[in-house]
Amino acid sequence: MTRTGWTRWENAQLIAQGVLEIGDGYRAKNSELGPAGLPFARAGNIQNGFHLQDADLLQPGSVHLAREKISRPGDIVLTSKGTVGRFAFVKQNTPKFVYSPQLCYWRIKRPSLIDPRYLFYWMQGKEFLTQVHQVKSQTTIADYVSLGDQRRMYILAPPLPIQRTIAGILSAYDDLIDNNTRRIANLEERARLLYDEWFVKFRFPGHERVRLVESAAGMAPEGWEVVKLGEIAGVNLKSIKSGSEPEEICYVDIRSVSTGTIEKIDLLPFRTAPSRARRLVKHGDIIWSTVRPNLKSYSLILHPPETMVVSTGFAVISALQVPFTYLYLATTTDDFVIYLTNRATGTAYLAVNPRDFQQALIVLPPQELLAAFDAQTVHLFELRESLYRRTAILRQTRERLLPGLVAGEIDVAGWRAGEAREMASVLARHVAEAAGPVEPVGDEGMAWDSLWE
Repeated sequence: MTRTGWTRWENAQLIAQGVLEIGDGYRAKNSELGPAGLPFARAGNIQNGFHLQDADLLQPGSVHLAREKISRPGDIVLTSKGTVGRFAFVKQNTPKFVYSPQLCYWRIKRPSLIDPRYLFYWMQGKEFLTQVHQVKSQTTIADYVSLGDQRRMYILAPPLPIQRTIAGILSAYDDLIDNNTRRIANLEERARLLYDEWFVKFRFPGHERVRLVESAAGMAPEGWEVVKLGEIAGVNLKSIKSGSEPEEICYVDIRSVSTGTIEKIDLLPFRTAPSRARRLVKHGDIIWSTVRPNLKSYSLILHPPETMVVSTGFAVISALQVPFTYLYLATTTDDFVIYLTNRATGTAYLAVNPRDFQQALIVLPPQELLAAFDAQTVHLFELRESLYRRTAILRQTRERLLPGLVAGEIDVAGWRAGEAREMASVLARHVAEAAGPVEPVGDEGMAWDSLWE
């Protein structure tokens, strides 16, 4: 397709005309951050959307000082320092937050000229990323794209109806991905609430007949054991031995894992894989980054590919005498994270030794209670895994479509935005169903078909 009718808009021109605003974040003092206020978003809070639950808070008395640097619906967010090139879009239902200096926002003030959602997708395409690469400078600490450089860039856009059509197609995928993400979080939260009820607050079935006594891990029900993790689980049990290397592996790098999720699994010929790709992972294993444990880089692995391998920067924890459902929740509590963080050492970066995992104290309830807990939670984790797989397929398809759409290589001229979105929704549905059926569990949420009504 030729890009007839597309316009190259210089950012400086758009800014001068009051169409576009490009700004950076508020430089807050440590004394302005406190226990209440608006989330103070940094680059780490931007990863396939916003993750503001762990963000610092800018105290109410300082919020007014941020002025234009407070988020607004329609803002496109770009990480511009450190990890450059992550994007997020501020929706109507996105909680209000304050931009930190690690973030920049692009704010369209006249959407009758440029559609904000289209701009969000175009900025993820080759033309914008090439501009970023050309101006990106590497300081002594990290990469950086200056505000001045961004204001000297340009935007390439088709006529407004085509902009809206492109945005409608891609947002159909993003909306379903967001819905699945909420469902995934809800499922884990349900399992974690039951864990807290039974094994933290000790309000398990029959708790009225059991008294609490002192233990090595604090107060615990009488008769429950406190053991070292290494007594009920294995740490780094299996690895690829020299001479038995497979032809291909599914490899997970530390950078692909965040709190409870894996963003990417790479299929690689073993001969080209990093030398640290040695640790084998099986169904029910938990992978936990030994580097910077305070970042909570961990995930539960269910039904992995036949040869799934992780970096030696992970500890692989395998349940032996307890269900993996219990072990996963027990090794991802705030107390467990604090335990690891307190044992992290190093000069270049903080890290823990696999032995620290083995030495961690774990409360061991009776086997019949563990079996009852597993029976009530394992289906939640299985459903969560199905949703993960669907979401991964949707994300991959979106990533294949986006470059062609925002470069004008896929001709959508003549399509109406609503029709395009409907067609994209149908396509997204069929693509996601390739991962297998997903059935709602209890009151978990909407049936699949209702997502499209």
